[in-house]
Amino acid sequence: MKTKSAKKEKVLVSVVMGSDSDLPIMTEAAKILEEFAIGHELILTSAHRTPERTTKFAKAAAQRGVKVIIVGAGAAAHLAGVIAAQTPLPVIGIPIDTTSLHGLDALLSTIQMPGGVPVAGMAIGKAGAKNAALFAIRILALADKSIDSKLSAHIQKMAREVEKKQENLSCRKS
Repeated sequence: MKTKSAKKEKVLVSVVMGSDSDLPIMTEAAKILEEFAIGHELILTSAHRTPERTTKFAKAAAQRGVKVIIVGAGAAAHLAGVIAAQTPLPVIGIPIDTTSLHGLDALLSTIQMPGGVPVAGMAIGKAGAKNAALFAIRILALADKSIDSKLSAHIQKMAREVEKKQENLSCRKS
């Protein structure tokens, strides 16, 4: 079931996609998790084409030690909801632009969950994938001081980058 695993690290986050065509988007989440040295795996399963595989993954994830599941899907985008219905773990959905509706269909499918089956919804595409990873890291940081420290350093780094950009703008003023 795994298409890629973290190097000997305990897998804390599953990054799931419904199609291999989603990989360029989902790689953005993986990059952030790698930056924070968070053990993760890439999983390919489909709510519609491999429903039994999806159910098996969802039901076993918590027992395997996974803490958060990030799910990307386009079009009908049922994958995050199907997984959320079968696991107690937090599920973060990333709508992917795969149709003529430019991801709006996937966005609505991801966030319009019935009461009792929560899926956290992110932005469409790469920004959503990056934010999904950062949201997963925020969840993990609640129980892990090391991750919390890395997250604080990341937030401070972003602030310094903005200040530096402001300085560059100020220097350009004539």
